[in-house]
Amino acid sequence: MKPRAAAPQAGTTDWRTVAVVVAAGVASSFHLGKVAIAGPQLQAGLGLSLSMLGALGGTFAMLGAVGGVLAGSVVARAGARRMLVLGLVATLLGALLAVSSGSYAMLLASRVLEGLGFVLITVAGPTVLARQVQAADRSRAMALWSCFMPSGIALAMLTGPWFGGWRSLWMAAALGSGLIAVLVLRAVPSTAGAQGAPAGPRARIAELGRGPALALATTFLLYSLMFFALFSFLPVLLQQRMQVSASTVGLLAALASAANIVGNLAAGALLPRVGRTALGTAAAAAMALCALGIFLPLLPPWAAFALCLVFSAMGGLVPSSLLSSVPQVTATPAHAALAVGLLMQGSNLGQALGPLLVGNVVDHHGWPAAAACVVLAALAMACTLRWRARTGAP
Repeated sequence: MKPRAAAPQAGTTDWRTVAVVVAAGVASSFHLGKVAIAGPQLQAGLGLSLSMLGALGGTFAMLGAVGGVLAGSVVARAGARRMLVLGLVATLLGALLAVSSGSYAMLLASRVLEGLGFVLITVAGPTVLARQVQAADRSRAMALWSCFMPSGIALAMLTGPWFGGWRSLWMAAALGSGLIAVLVLRAVPSTAGAQGAPAGPRARIAELGRGPALALATTFLLYSLMFFALFSFLPVLLQQRMQVSASTVGLLAALASAANIVGNLAAGALLPRVGRTALGTAAAAAMALCALGIFLPLLPPWAAFALCLVFSAMGGLVPSSLLSSVPQVTATPAHAALAVGLLMQGSNLGQALGPLLVGNVVDHHGWPAAAACVVLAALAMACTLRWRARTGAP
């Protein structure tokens, strides 16, 4: 009879739990990215316009922008593990709802259900890790968690063409969510992130709004605005500057997105040696300088694309730095869940505002105006980091 695996010793981090939680995040971002790769099939099969596809793709960001703090309150009251499972089940049910219907209205409704699951997962995941991971391992664990977004989107881009149609892709995504939900129930301790019902949630939210958690959320908003200001338009920019085919542009854009993972992982090694303020300021400065070379017609196309890789990699230093700060700027697990919700709300608001802002200024003033937007956001981010230091955040 095969012996059972030994339980993790007290005072040590169970990296199996970390892996399962990160897998849940990857599954949620796979649902986010599947619309982009299946766009042509949705257009051909359902007759959708570009604006309809845009609504399907933007649902997650809008829900996160308005519901992050609410999700944090729910996670604080109901427990992070339970909400992590519920989020995975919501993405599973949303995908099945889309498969069973052929109408745009039901497809949009399914995206709302998937988006609610996405918000719960992105808030509950780091909350579970904050409770389960030892302080010495927190930076590394949050660096791994921060890889979930680029990893899931890249996985959707790479595997999407393997399926015969969008319904098959949705079914595969639903199956993945279901399997990972089972793994969470088996691998994540039932007490992970169980805070009970915190008293006075409005007072707790008001307190977060006056403290360092607001500075963290504002920093996340500005980072996300800069990142999506470039990556929402990167295929168009590469086609216009490099004159390559659409298939090649897709591979280049996927490579640039994957570079963000390098920064996420590097942050885990750098944070114990470099202060968060210094690391974040360096990332903001690098992204601003790269934006000048990317958007201004100063460099040859290959050099501009190389700067896209640097921009993505340096930006990857930011998310894990911010998320690993949450336990140090909050007094209780309930505060931590609300703070994570506030951070994710800032991230999604930046994701929604970045493409809108840059799209408008490029339409009126051309690509050089996009560089000005990123530089101004980087300066604001540097100022916010100093504000964070003054408010007592690490």
